[in-house]
Amino acid sequence: MLSHGDASTGMARSNPVRAVSPWKGRLKGRVALVTGASRGVGKGIALVLGEAGATVYVTGRTIRGKRSRWGVPGTVQDSADEVTARGGVGIPIRCDHSRDSDTRAALRRIEKRSGRLDILVNNAFGGEDGKRGIRTYDEVPFWKHDFDEWWYRMFIAYLRSSMATTFYAIPLMRRRRGGLIVNTLWWNRGKYLYDLFFDLSSCAVGRMAYGLDLELRSRDVSVLGISPGWTRTEAMAHLPERVLKNTASPEYVGRAIACIAMDAHRHRLSGRVHEIGALARKYGFRNPDGRLIDYHSEVAAHPLKGAPPD
Repeated sequence: MLSHGDASTGMARSNPVRAVSPWKGRLKGRVALVTGASRGVGKGIALVLGEAGATVYVTGRTIRGKRSRWGVPGTVQDSADEVTARGGVGIPIRCDHSRDSDTRAALRRIEKRSGRLDILVNNAFGGEDGKRGIRTYDEVPFWKHDFDEWWYRMFIAYLRSSMATTFYAIPLMRRRRGGLIVNTLWWNRGKYLYDLFFDLSSCAVGRMAYGLDLELRSRDVSVLGISPGWTRTEAMAHLPERVLKNTASPEYVGRAIACIAMDAHRHRLSGRVHEIGALARKYGFRNPDGRLIDYHSEVAAHPLKGAPPD
């Protein structure tokens, strides 16, 4: 199994830089949908878009009074309330994006209430819904998986959910020019992601940006992927502080998306997958604690301990 601690060893060497928030109030009037936003990266994205003044529809499977599958805190109502407290308008929707009926109902609600959708962030990830977590191929090779379970996790609950949400959202987004679709995904400069099911589904989520960029370019809708790297989410709370102190806040990704949404030339980023560190350098934003965290460059310089060769 990969050593998470070694993944972030070099990040503490990033030079602290004063955090700035040029996005505050800049997206007022915009309408966003962030999937998988009860907690984690999705919540961080929703909060920053709220700080930027957007109306943010927060979707997820966990609602108040219900316990999440993994027992970690966070509900769609909690996230929506925090979006509103940040200066935006947070609207919670209970939605399982692996069910098309849920997704269609969520988009109908957005259309009825707001009449538009400017930003779609596909962040929902059902790949962890199984009997065990993702392991490297030297521990559990492809032929030792439960095929049906892993096909569902990675290609139905992850890849298909992202595609279906985009499919049902595009008609609403095409009514106005200048939309933005972002897929969050795991990516490591084309290297193998240690598990065939995970690798193929992640690559496909990234490839969506290339194909949809070509198909939506005439409507001025930008489509891109962002790879956040290791992020300090609720699911990582069990890890030692020496590891967590070097990870990024979920809001780091949100700041990237807010900056892209404000960029009148964002179409130049469309059709590709982008590393979070490169976006931080381009736009000048930092982690909330002031650090510039460049996960992908650090991993390239200091490979994960215990990782099998490519």
